[in-house]
Amino acid sequence: MTAPAARGKGIARCLYDDLFAKARAAGHERVVCEINSDPPNPASERFHRALGFEQVGEALLENGKTVSYMACQLTS
Repeated sequence: MTAPAARGKGIARCLYDDLFAKARAAGHERVVCEINSDPPNPASERFHRALGFEQVGEALLENGKTVSYMACQLTS
């Protein structure tokens, strides 16, 4: 979770740009993440979809939360 005062400043985007570059350099084809879908986290879903993530699965966790598994295919 990002602190409200830090939101919208591009920090998370910079972190993901760095992650994507390192993943590509290591020969990885995709980056995956997990976001809450119940209770929902629409801001996180919008952010990840804007980066190119697509839902590839879903799970109900032992704590009662439902999560979506998202993947972003890396291109050269």
